[in-house]
Amino acid sequence: MKILVAEDEPNIAKVYKIAFEQRGHEVIVAYNGIECLAEYSRRLGEAHSPNATPFDVVLLDYRMPKKDGMEVAREILTLVPKQRIIFVSAYVLETLQDAVKTLSKVVEMMQKPFEIDDLVSLVEDTNIWKGLEELNVNIKELRKMNATHEQLLGLYHGLKAIQKGRGISS
Repeated sequence: MKILVAEDEPNIAKVYKIAFEQRGHEVIVAYNGIECLAEYSRRLGEAHSPNATPFDVVLLDYRMPKKDGMEVAREILTLVPKQRIIFVSAYVLETLQDAVKTLSKVVEMMQKPFEIDDLVSLVEDTNIWKGLEELNVNIKELRKMNATHEQLLGLYHGLKAIQKGRGISS
């Protein structure tokens, strides 16, 4: 897999890079949102097919310097709406709420702190992405009804259930 990691903490980024490379994945690391978008755009320009995504997955920290993860996700999804994005964040409810408002879709997320093997399992399990795509069919309706905190909490628990059904804890 080709993985783009946007993480402003160098030690955490290094752990991600080592873990994924040990599993045979190609990993590009960006240390802020602007670097992430530049690398994404560069790789998108190199894509041989107009429908291709330059990365199999983009891992985004929610809070980053220069441009936060949600802004980066919005710009990436404007370019490639089917790009798989996973937020790694200590602020999962805030991230989920922001994703519904800003992106009009639910994205995958992993709550910090976590075991690196759990993140690797999530990234490698493309069935979770398929299940999430099914959930996103109804996200526009959720946004229109101005979802309450409780409704978003229910959605969050649904996402956790999808992950646990695939054997991933977070």
